[in-house]
Amino acid sequence: MGAASYRVECRDRTSLAHPLEEASANRPASWQRELREAVREIGELERLLELPAGSLRDGASPALEFPLLVPRSFIDRMRKRDPLDPLLRQVLPTRAEDARIAGFGPDPLGERGLARHGSILKYPGRALLITTGACPVHCRYCFRREFSYADQTAARDDWEPALQAIRATPGVREVILSGGDPFCLSNERLGRLISRIEALPGVESLRIHTRFPIVLPSRVEAGLVEILAGTRLDTIVVVHANHPAEIDESVRAAATALKHCTDYLLNQSVLLRGINDDVETLIRLGERLRRSGIVPYYLHLLDRVSGAAHFEVAEHEAAALVAAIRKQAPGYLVPTLVRDEAGELSKTPFV
Repeated sequence: MGAASYRVECRDRTSLAHPLEEASANRPASWQRELREAVREIGELERLLELPAGSLRDGASPALEFPLLVPRSFIDRMRKRDPLDPLLRQVLPTRAEDARIAGFGPDPLGERGLARHGSILKYPGRALLITTGACPVHCRYCFRREFSYADQTAARDDWEPALQAIRATPGVREVILSGGDPFCLSNERLGRLISRIEALPGVESLRIHTRFPIVLPSRVEAGLVEILAGTRLDTIVVVHANHPAEIDESVRAAATALKHCTDYLLNQSVLLRGINDDVETLIRLGERLRRSGIVPYYLHLLDRVSGAAHFEVAEHEAAALVAAIRKQAPGYLVPTLVRDEAGELSKTPFV
Protein backbone atom coordinates (compact mmCIF):
# COMPACT_ATOMS: atom_id res chain seq x y z
CA MET A 1 0.00 0.00 0.00
CA GLY A 2 1.44 3.38 -0.99
CA ALA A 3 1.43 6.67 0.89
CA ALA A 4 -1.66 7.95 -0.90
CA SER A 5 -3.60 4.84 0.13
CA TYR A 6 -2.51 5.36 3.71
CA ARG A 7 -3.91 8.86 3.73
CA VAL A 8 -7.34 7.72 2.62
CA GLU A 9 -7.27 4.96 5.25
CA CYS A 10 -6.41 7.44 7.98
CA ARG A 11 -9.57 9.38 7.34
CA ASP A 12 -11.64 6.45 8.61
CA ARG A 13 -11.30 7.11 12.33
CA THR A 14 -14.08 4.69 13.26
CA SER A 15 -12.40 1.43 12.20
CA LEU A 16 -11.42 -0.84 15.07
CA ALA A 17 -8.46 -1.99 12.98
CA HIS A 18 -7.14 1.53 13.19
CA PRO A 19 -4.81 2.51 16.09
CA LEU A 20 -7.59 4.65 17.55
CA GLU A 21 -9.47 1.58 18.72
CA GLU A 22 -11.10 1.79 22.14
CA ALA A 23 -11.88 -1.03 24.55
CA SER A 24 -15.55 -0.50 23.75
CA ALA A 25 -16.49 0.73 20.29
CA ASN A 26 -19.80 2.01 21.68
CA ARG A 27 -18.21 4.20 24.35
CA PRO A 28 -15.40 6.19 22.74
CA ALA A 29 -13.48 8.63 24.89
CA SER A 30 -14.20 12.34 24.55
CA TRP A 31 -11.06 12.99 22.54
CA GLN A 32 -11.93 10.17 20.14
CA ARG A 33 -15.37 11.61 19.53
CA GLU A 34 -13.79 14.99 18.85
CA LEU A 35 -11.34 13.45 16.43
CA ARG A 36 -14.07 11.61 14.57
CA GLU A 37 -15.90 14.93 14.25
CA ALA A 38 -12.82 16.78 12.97
CA VAL A 39 -13.30 18.92 9.88
CA ARG A 40 -12.28 17.28 6.61
CA GLU A 41 -13.99 19.57 4.10
CA ILE A 42 -12.98 23.09 3.11
CA GLY A 43 -16.63 24.13 2.84
CA GLU A 44 -17.21 23.23 6.49
CA LEU A 45 -14.08 25.15 7.46
CA GLU A 46 -15.39 28.23 5.62
CA ARG A 47 -18.73 27.96 7.42
CA LEU A 48 -17.16 27.69 10.86
CA LEU A 49 -14.87 30.66 10.19
CA GLU A 50 -17.73 32.73 8.74
CA LEU A 51 -15.98 33.10 5.41
CA PRO A 52 -17.76 33.32 2.02
CA ALA A 53 -18.35 29.98 0.34
CA GLY A 54 -15.47 29.16 -1.98
CA SER A 55 -13.16 31.79 -0.52
CA LEU A 56 -10.63 29.24 0.79
CA ARG A 57 -10.54 27.21 -2.42
CA ASP A 58 -7.79 28.13 -4.87
CA GLY A 59 -7.86 25.08 -7.10
CA ALA A 60 -5.52 23.14 -4.82
CA SER A 61 -5.12 19.46 -5.58
CA PRO A 62 -3.04 18.29 -2.57
CA ALA A 63 -6.20 17.64 -0.56
CA LEU A 64 -6.70 14.49 -2.62
CA GLU A 65 -3.34 13.08 -1.49
CA PHE A 66 -2.89 14.70 1.92
CA PRO A 67 -6.40 15.61 3.01
CA LEU A 68 -7.53 18.43 5.22
CA LEU A 69 -7.92 17.28 8.82
CA VAL A 70 -8.32 19.69 11.73
CA PRO A 71 -10.18 19.36 15.07
CA ARG A 72 -12.93 21.82 15.81
CA SER A 73 -11.29 22.84 19.09
CA PHE A 74 -8.30 24.06 17.08
CA ILE A 75 -10.59 25.88 14.64
CA ASP A 76 -12.18 27.64 17.63
CA ARG A 77 -8.84 29.39 18.19
CA MET A 78 -8.73 30.78 14.66
CA ARG A 79 -9.88 34.33 13.94
CA LYS A 80 -13.28 34.50 12.31
CA ARG A 81 -13.53 36.04 8.84
CA ASP A 82 -9.73 36.09 8.41
CA PRO A 83 -8.42 33.92 5.55
CA LEU A 84 -4.85 34.75 6.61
CA ASP A 85 -5.18 33.55 10.19
CA PRO A 86 -1.84 31.92 11.18
CA LEU A 87 -3.48 28.78 12.57
CA LEU A 88 -5.62 28.38 9.46
CA ARG A 89 -2.61 28.72 7.17
CA GLN A 90 -0.90 25.79 8.90
CA VAL A 91 -3.69 23.38 7.92
CA LEU A 92 -5.31 24.73 4.75
CA PRO A 93 -4.36 22.99 1.47
CA THR A 94 -3.33 25.51 -1.18
CA ARG A 95 -2.19 25.51 -4.80
CA ALA A 96 1.34 26.39 -3.65
CA GLU A 97 1.73 22.75 -2.60
CA ASP A 98 1.63 21.73 -6.26
CA ALA A 99 4.89 23.51 -7.03
CA ARG A 100 7.89 21.27 -7.50
CA ILE A 101 10.97 23.10 -6.23
CA ALA A 102 14.58 21.94 -6.56
CA GLY A 103 15.92 20.69 -3.23
CA PHE A 104 12.49 19.67 -1.93
CA GLY A 105 11.58 15.98 -2.01
CA PRO A 106 9.46 13.23 -0.47
CA ASP A 107 12.06 12.10 2.09
CA PRO A 108 13.92 15.20 3.31
CA LEU A 109 15.60 13.46 6.26
CA GLY A 110 16.61 10.28 4.44
CA GLU A 111 14.46 8.11 6.73
CA ARG A 112 13.51 5.50 4.15
CA GLY A 113 17.00 4.07 4.18
CA LEU A 114 17.10 3.97 7.97
CA ALA A 115 13.70 2.51 8.83
CA ARG A 116 13.61 -1.14 9.94
CA HIS A 117 10.26 -2.64 10.96
CA GLY A 118 9.04 0.82 11.97
CA SER A 119 12.14 1.68 14.00
CA ILE A 120 14.62 4.37 12.95
CA LEU A 121 18.10 4.10 14.41
CA LYS A 122 19.68 7.42 13.49
CA TYR A 123 21.22 9.01 16.57
CA PRO A 124 23.65 7.31 18.98
CA GLY A 125 21.95 6.03 22.14
CA ARG A 126 18.45 6.69 20.80
CA ALA A 127 15.91 4.70 18.83
CA LEU A 128 12.74 6.08 17.27
CA LEU A 129 9.54 4.09 16.80
CA ILE A 130 6.97 4.98 14.15
CA THR A 131 4.00 4.07 16.32
CA THR A 132 1.20 4.98 13.90
CA GLY A 133 0.52 6.95 10.76
CA ALA A 134 -2.46 8.77 12.25
CA CYS A 135 -2.40 12.38 13.52
CA PRO A 136 -4.99 14.64 15.12
CA VAL A 137 -4.23 17.33 12.50
CA HIS A 138 -2.64 17.41 9.06
CA CYS A 139 -0.04 20.18 9.07
CA ARG A 140 0.76 21.24 5.52
CA TYR A 141 4.52 21.41 6.21
CA CYS A 142 4.72 17.88 7.70
CA PHE A 143 8.06 16.30 6.83
CA ARG A 144 6.47 12.84 6.82
CA ARG A 145 3.53 13.72 4.61
CA GLU A 146 4.86 11.26 1.99
CA PHE A 147 6.27 8.67 4.40
CA SER A 148 5.31 5.06 3.62
CA TYR A 149 3.52 4.32 6.88
CA ALA A 150 1.89 1.20 5.48
CA ASP A 151 5.33 -0.37 5.16
CA GLN A 152 6.96 1.15 8.24
CA THR A 153 4.75 1.07 11.31
CA ALA A 154 6.18 -0.57 14.42
CA ALA A 155 2.87 -1.98 15.64
CA ARG A 156 3.10 -5.18 13.60
CA ASP A 157 3.18 -8.43 15.59
CA ASP A 158 2.71 -6.69 18.94
CA TRP A 159 5.72 -4.42 18.28
CA GLU A 160 8.15 -7.33 18.34
CA PRO A 161 10.13 -6.79 15.08
CA ALA A 162 10.76 -3.12 15.94
CA LEU A 163 11.72 -3.91 19.53
CA GLN A 164 13.99 -6.68 18.34
CA ALA A 165 15.79 -4.16 16.10
CA ILE A 166 16.40 -2.02 19.20
CA ARG A 167 17.63 -5.00 21.23
CA ALA A 168 20.12 -5.75 18.49
CA THR A 169 21.51 -2.20 18.59
CA PRO A 170 24.11 -1.65 21.33
CA GLY A 171 23.84 1.31 23.68
CA VAL A 172 20.22 2.40 23.20
CA ARG A 173 19.25 4.35 26.35
CA GLU A 174 16.26 6.31 25.07
CA VAL A 175 13.27 5.26 22.98
CA ILE A 176 11.40 8.00 21.12
CA LEU A 177 7.75 7.51 20.18
CA SER A 178 6.86 9.30 16.99
CA GLY A 179 4.50 8.88 14.09
CA GLY A 180 2.04 10.21 13.09
CA ASP A 181 1.22 10.94 16.70
CA PRO A 182 1.78 8.35 19.46
CA PHE A 183 -1.19 9.64 21.45
CA CYS A 184 -3.44 8.41 18.63
CA LEU A 185 -2.98 5.01 20.24
CA SER A 186 -5.64 4.04 22.76
CA ASN A 187 -4.56 4.06 26.40
CA GLU A 188 -4.62 0.26 26.43
CA ARG A 189 -2.35 -0.02 23.45
CA LEU A 190 -0.01 2.77 24.52
CA GLY A 191 0.33 1.25 27.98
CA ARG A 192 1.16 -2.13 26.51
CA LEU A 193 3.84 -0.59 24.29
CA ILE A 194 5.42 1.31 27.19
CA SER A 195 5.49 -1.89 29.25
CA ARG A 196 7.39 -3.63 26.47
CA ILE A 197 9.85 -0.74 26.21
CA GLU A 198 10.41 -0.89 29.98
CA ALA A 199 11.59 -4.47 29.52
CA LEU A 200 14.33 -3.49 27.07
CA PRO A 201 17.74 -3.78 28.76
CA GLY A 202 19.62 -0.52 29.09
CA VAL A 203 16.68 1.74 28.22
CA GLU A 204 16.33 4.52 30.79
CA SER A 205 14.13 7.16 29.21
CA LEU A 206 11.05 7.50 27.06
CA ARG A 207 10.45 10.51 24.83
CA ILE A 208 7.07 11.16 23.21
CA HIS A 209 6.61 13.65 20.39
CA THR A 210 2.99 14.77 20.12
CA ARG A 211 0.81 17.57 18.80
CA PHE A 212 -2.26 16.38 20.74
CA PRO A 213 -1.85 18.57 23.86
CA ILE A 214 -1.87 21.60 21.55
CA VAL A 215 -4.49 20.80 18.91
CA LEU A 216 -6.73 18.42 20.89
CA PRO A 217 -5.91 18.85 24.60
CA SER A 218 -8.81 16.67 25.74
CA ARG A 219 -6.53 13.71 24.92
CA VAL A 220 -4.68 14.43 28.17
CA GLU A 221 -7.20 12.69 30.42
CA ALA A 222 -6.91 10.62 33.59
CA GLY A 223 -6.11 7.33 31.87
CA LEU A 224 -3.23 8.79 29.90
CA VAL A 225 -1.83 10.57 32.95
CA GLU A 226 -1.96 7.32 34.92
CA ILE A 227 0.03 5.49 32.24
CA LEU A 228 2.73 8.15 32.06
CA ALA A 229 2.96 8.46 35.83
CA GLY A 230 3.30 4.70 36.27
CA THR A 231 6.33 3.97 34.13
CA ARG A 232 9.78 3.40 35.62
CA LEU A 233 11.28 5.32 32.68
CA ASP A 234 12.28 8.96 32.80
CA THR A 235 9.58 10.52 30.63
CA ILE A 236 9.96 13.51 28.32
CA VAL A 237 7.00 14.86 26.38
CA VAL A 238 7.76 17.18 23.46
CA VAL A 239 4.76 19.12 22.19
CA HIS A 240 4.52 21.20 19.03
CA ALA A 241 3.16 24.74 19.02
CA ASN A 242 4.12 27.31 16.39
CA HIS A 243 2.06 30.37 17.30
CA PRO A 244 0.89 31.94 20.58
CA ALA A 245 -2.76 31.76 19.48
CA GLU A 246 -2.54 27.97 19.69
CA ILE A 247 -2.20 28.11 23.48
CA ASP A 248 -5.44 28.71 25.36
CA GLU A 249 -6.78 27.65 28.76
CA SER A 250 -7.49 24.10 27.62
CA VAL A 251 -3.88 23.72 26.46
CA ARG A 252 -2.61 25.15 29.74
CA ALA A 253 -4.74 22.64 31.66
CA ALA A 254 -3.36 19.76 29.58
CA ALA A 255 0.19 21.00 30.15
CA THR A 256 -0.39 21.20 33.90
CA ALA A 257 -1.59 17.59 33.93
CA LEU A 258 1.44 16.46 31.90
CA LYS A 259 3.86 18.25 34.21
CA HIS A 260 2.60 16.15 37.11
CA CYS A 261 3.35 12.86 35.34
CA THR A 262 6.50 13.58 33.31
CA ASP A 263 10.06 14.68 33.96
CA TYR A 264 10.34 17.28 31.19
CA LEU A 265 7.74 19.11 29.09
CA LEU A 266 9.30 20.75 26.05
CA ASN A 267 8.10 22.49 22.90
CA GLN A 268 9.46 22.43 19.41
CA SER A 269 8.30 24.83 16.73
CA VAL A 270 8.84 25.05 13.00
CA LEU A 271 9.76 28.46 11.61
CA LEU A 272 7.10 29.17 8.98
CA ARG A 273 6.99 32.11 6.59
CA GLY A 274 3.95 34.29 7.14
CA ILE A 275 2.99 32.46 10.33
CA ASN A 276 5.64 32.96 13.01
CA ASP A 277 8.62 34.54 11.21
CA ASP A 278 8.74 37.72 13.28
CA VAL A 279 10.30 38.58 16.62
CA GLU A 280 7.11 39.66 18.39
CA THR A 281 5.25 36.44 17.57
CA LEU A 282 8.10 34.20 18.69
CA ILE A 283 8.57 36.13 21.95
CA ARG A 284 4.83 35.92 22.70
CA LEU A 285 4.94 32.21 21.93
CA GLY A 286 7.80 31.74 24.38
CA GLU A 287 5.96 33.67 27.06
CA ARG A 288 2.76 31.67 26.65
CA LEU A 289 4.73 28.44 26.74
CA ARG A 290 6.43 29.56 29.97
CA ARG A 291 3.11 30.41 31.60
CA SER A 292 1.93 26.93 30.65
CA GLY A 293 4.98 25.28 32.19
CA ILE A 294 6.43 24.29 28.80
CA VAL A 295 10.09 24.98 27.96
CA PRO A 296 10.85 26.46 24.50
CA TYR A 297 13.24 23.83 23.19
CA TYR A 298 13.82 23.85 19.43
CA LEU A 299 12.95 26.23 16.63
CA HIS A 300 13.31 24.11 13.49
CA LEU A 301 14.21 25.39 10.08
CA LEU A 302 11.75 23.87 7.65
CA ASP A 303 12.38 20.27 6.61
CA ARG A 304 12.45 20.50 2.83
CA VAL A 305 9.57 18.21 2.00
CA SER A 306 7.73 18.42 -1.32
CA GLY A 307 4.83 20.85 -1.20
CA ALA A 308 6.14 22.99 1.65
CA ALA A 309 8.59 25.35 -0.08
CA HIS A 310 6.29 28.36 0.36
CA PHE A 311 6.75 28.08 4.14
CA GLU A 312 10.56 28.25 4.09
CA VAL A 313 12.47 31.00 5.88
CA ALA A 314 16.10 31.44 4.81
CA GLU A 315 18.83 30.50 7.28
CA HIS A 316 20.21 34.04 7.55
CA GLU A 317 16.73 35.45 8.27
CA ALA A 318 16.14 32.78 10.90
CA ALA A 319 19.48 33.45 12.59
CA ALA A 320 18.71 37.19 12.67
CA LEU A 321 15.31 36.50 14.26
CA VAL A 322 16.80 34.40 17.05
CA ALA A 323 19.57 36.97 17.64
CA ALA A 324 16.90 39.66 18.03
CA ILE A 325 14.89 37.49 20.44
CA ARG A 326 18.02 36.93 22.51
CA LYS A 327 18.40 40.70 22.93
CA GLN A 328 14.80 41.18 24.08
CA ALA A 329 13.92 38.06 26.08
CA PRO A 330 15.50 36.08 28.94
CA GLY A 331 17.63 33.16 27.84
CA TYR A 332 15.15 30.53 29.02
CA LEU A 333 12.65 31.83 26.44
CA VAL A 334 15.09 31.56 23.51
CA PRO A 335 14.71 28.26 21.61
CA THR A 336 17.70 26.68 19.90
CA LEU A 337 17.56 27.22 16.15
CA VAL A 338 18.31 23.93 14.41
CA ARG A 339 18.10 22.09 11.13
CA ASP A 340 17.59 18.33 10.88
CA GLU A 341 19.77 17.01 8.06
CA ALA A 342 19.91 13.61 6.43
CA GLY A 343 23.01 11.65 7.38
CA GLU A 344 23.96 13.79 10.39
CA LEU A 345 24.24 12.22 13.85
CA SER A 346 22.64 15.22 15.57
CA LYS A 347 20.63 18.28 14.70
CA THR A 348 22.67 21.16 13.28
CA PRO A 349 22.45 24.26 15.51
CA PHE A 350 22.69 27.82 14.21
CA VAL A 351 24.22 30.27 16.70
